[in-house]
Amino acid sequence: MDTPWLDRRQLRSWIRLRGVLELLPAVLDAQLRRDADLTEFEYHVLAMLSEAPGRTLRMTELARQTNATLPRLSHVVSRLEARELLARCACPEDRRATNARLTEAGWAKLQEAAPGHVINVRQHVIDALTDEQIDQLATIGDALLARLDPTGSMAATYTRYDHPEDGVEGQAAAG
Repeated sequence: MDTPWLDRRQLRSWIRLRGVLELLPAVLDAQLRRDADLTEFEYHVLAMLSEAPGRTLRMTELARQTNATLPRLSHVVSRLEARELLARCACPEDRRATNARLTEAGWAKLQEAAPGHVINVRQHVIDALTDEQIDQLATIGDALLARLDPTGSMAATYTRYDHPEDGVEGQAAAG
């Protein structure tokens, strides 16, 4: 089989995307660690819980929404639980399941961390783009996600802001 090598234009785009994928997580993580004593993933976990009904999710659902394995999530939840930012509790609907619930301290930590995180996201991503490019980025993201998540198992997570409802637009914590 002949390898379908990338042409110069394709290689140019790929290398730039690769650079963004390499640099952006470190930029987001560094700011959250410095300003809020949270990793980017810990912030993401807290943000997902903050948007859930009752600020509570089953661990399996939280793992799905954060695209984490249960062992990785359990380790992070243990760290957040030790800091009293969330609590694990039995699931009332299924005694075999465990829920994670955002505590008041976790909610306060998220509210404290969100403004700096949003400023960082704006500075390094949103404000670097025109309105047209922001729309193009969403379209490009959709095309890539259709290949990366063909079953749509994560779709609810990455499409939750597609339709502004109940004044949510502009108030998201850039989770």
